Amino acid sequence: MATIHPFLWFNGNSEDARDFYLSVFKNSKTLGTRQFTDGFSKAGETVPHAIFDFELEGLKLTALNAGSMPHFNEWLSLYIETKDQEETDYYYNALTADGGSEKPCGWLQDKFGVYWQVIPEIALKLMTDPDREKAHRARQAMYKMNKIIVSDLEAAYAGKA
Repeated sequence: MATIHPFLWFNGNSEDARDFYLSVFKNSKTLGTRQFTDGFSKAGETVPHAIFDFELEGLKLTALNAGSMPHFNEWLSLYIETKDQEETDYYYNALTADGGSEKPCGWLQDKFGVYWQVIPEIALKLMTDPDREKAHRARQAMYKMNKIIVSDLEAAYAGKA
């Protein structure tokens, strides 16, 4: 049976990216490193082509150490569904630290350029509620946020915002 997992291409800093993600996600591990026989030039130094396999919360990923490439964008991103505000804050803050950037609606770009969306599970419940008026208010509130604030979504949903 075939296995599918995300493959992330970095410009010579894939090991740093892997180590950063391993530090953010508590349930993570290194799965292996494979180096090729050649390298590439980056900022006046030779960097080896290499593959770094790792796992985050049960998801296997592969980071490729290679040369310059197209930049990451939102067309393919990593989605984190969180259980509550505390977990939302943790992941959003950790992934935007040290050069990451906040984006609207729970999106962010980490310091390596990878796009993530951090959404508390209650947000999806509120925004897909059968009561379309309540769901619409919650969704409109989310559109005004970068990091999702559960209490603000709940207030909008209840018509109190």
